[in-house]
Amino acid sequence: MLRRTLTHRIATTLVCAGMAVPLVACGGGDTQAHDEHPASVSSSADDGPYAGRELAEPKARPAFTLTDQTGSAFDFAARTAGQPTLLFFGYANCPDVCPTTMADVAIALRSTPADVAARTQVVFVTTDPARDTADFLGEYLARFDEGLPNRFIGLTGTQTEVEAAQTAAGVPLAENDGTMHATSLYLFGNDDLARVVFSAGDTSGEIAQDLEAIAAA
Repeated sequence: MLRRTLTHRIATTLVCAGMAVPLVACGGGDTQAHDEHPASVSSSADDGPYAGRELAEPKARPAFTLTDQTGSAFDFAARTAGQPTLLFFGYANCPDVCPTTMADVAIALRSTPADVAARTQVVFVTTDPARDTADFLGEYLARFDEGLPNRFIGLTGTQTEVEAAQTAAGVPLAENDGTMHATSLYLFGNDDLARVVFSAGDTSGEIAQDLEAIAAA
C-alpha cells in the first residue's frame, strides 16, 4: 500500500527523456519539478537492458569528500572505486521517499548472491546537514542494513560541502532545508560509471536485477 501511494504521489516526477531531474517535497503532497540539470536518460526501461532507466550518457563516479557516521572523512570516489555502488541523496527525517528507498535497497541486497552484496556499497548523503549529524545518520541507517555484509554509509558535512557533493553528482540542489530533493538512486559499476538510475516508483526486485547485472559486468 505504501509503495502504491508513493508511486501515485510522485508519478509525475519520474525521469523521462527531455524532462528535468525533479525535486520532490517529501511528505508534502504536491511535487515540484525544476528546469535545472536536464536529465539525459532513455525514455523507458523497456528500451534498454536494465529494469531501471538507462542513462543516455554514462555518469562518472563523482568526487567529493564528506564526513561519515563514524566522524571520519570519507572520499567517495576513492573509497568506493571499482565497486558496485548505490548513491542516494535524502534526509533522515523524511517520512516517505527516503526510508522506502533505503528499505528497497536493503531488500534488494538480501535477495542478491552473497558475493554481490559483499561487494556493493550503499551511500546515503544527507540534504539536511543541520539536523543529520554523523551519529544521527548512523542510527538511522542501522534500521535498514542490519545483517548485511556492508553497512550503509551515511555522509554529512557543512551546507557548503553537501551542496558541493550534489553538484559533483549532477543532481539539483535540495531546497526547503533539504526537504525538497532529487529522488534519483544511481548505480555505479566496477568501471566507475553509472549507466542506470532508479526513482521512487521502482521496486526492490528491479534494483536487485540491475545490481546483479552491473556487478557481473
